[in-house]
Amino acid sequence: MNITFRWYGRDNDTVSLDQVKQIPGVKGIVWALHHKPVGEVWEIEEIQAEVNYIQSFGFHTDVVESVNVHESIKLGNKDRMKYIENYKQTIRNLGEFGVKVICYNFMPVFDWTRTEMFHPLEDGSTALFYEKAKVDNLDPEELIRTVSASSDMTLPGWEPEKLARITELFDAYKEVDEEALWGNLAFFLEEILPVAEEAGIKMAIHPDDPPWSIFGLPRIITGEQSYEKLISISDSPANGFTLCTGSMGANPANDMVEIAKKYASRSPFSHIRNVKIYENGDFVETSHYTQDGSINIKDVVGELNKQNYQGYVRPDHGRHIWGEVCRPGYGLYDRALGIMYLHGLWDAYESNKEAGELQCSPFMKI
Repeated sequence: MNITFRWYGRDNDTVSLDQVKQIPGVKGIVWALHHKPVGEVWEIEEIQAEVNYIQSFGFHTDVVESVNVHESIKLGNKDRMKYIENYKQTIRNLGEFGVKVICYNFMPVFDWTRTEMFHPLEDGSTALFYEKAKVDNLDPEELIRTVSASSDMTLPGWEPEKLARITELFDAYKEVDEEALWGNLAFFLEEILPVAEEAGIKMAIHPDDPPWSIFGLPRIITGEQSYEKLISISDSPANGFTLCTGSMGANPANDMVEIAKKYASRSPFSHIRNVKIYENGDFVETSHYTQDGSINIKDVVGELNKQNYQGYVRPDHGRHIWGEVCRPGYGLYDRALGIMYLHGLWDAYESNKEAGELQCSPFMKI
């Protein structure tokens, strides 16, 4: 288990790499060029500057999250080849610097959706919250105002240049159903996977967040059947998943322990976080601690340990605790606590393995 920490850059994060360095066992930084407009090529010089800075703190830069996919590719419109060629060149350029995994998603318009960025919890902390009834009855532009007002930092998937075209995008997606979106994803993968293989990079698609349709937009990476369909598109070793317990697990029909058991070998990157799911379809982010939420984090980590998972793992969204002022879901303190919980679980499972080996050892009979 290769523990990493997501970081938004020198000018776009409240957390410094000096601080991350003080969290035990963090080996790498999950990074991106967050200032780049979606669809533009990530140039060699700007990649090198970011990689050099991160590595100067002793971290690896193996994982990029995300190289976002332009809406023209998802829509399959006349401009898609231009943006696919740009994406290919970005893959090649990242490969030059030893990047091993690119996390991406194929969600129309919104990369993630919450209705409240700082929802109060019983313990006095706040967290990201999804209110189903509000989304079902909310105007998308009202949601945009809510999210945009939550932070003066760039929020991934909510880039200003995209939000400025929101009406146009919703009109365009009226012609795209789930079948068409799958077709556009297949076209994209058939184009980029050979390039990724050549660059030594695994593409790890992120589940939809939440894993169901919102505002009438199609969603396709929503559960185990989605993974099977993705595998059927291409058996390329570069065609993989990001195992995200919180996103896919927000639907209680998705058993994340079973999904980890079946698909960890195809998941070079994992996001581990917990959510508490309510009967009415609402959910709220919690601490990573298994008992605080609805996801069996303990057994997910246990399954990864059984498989001797060597992929990259990061704590995902954390609460906002101890008065920390930070970007929604991405403070320092609760994610650091999450890392220590994951370390503790992993170490306990490793100790159980060692104890089992000792019990079976013939030397114990002496």
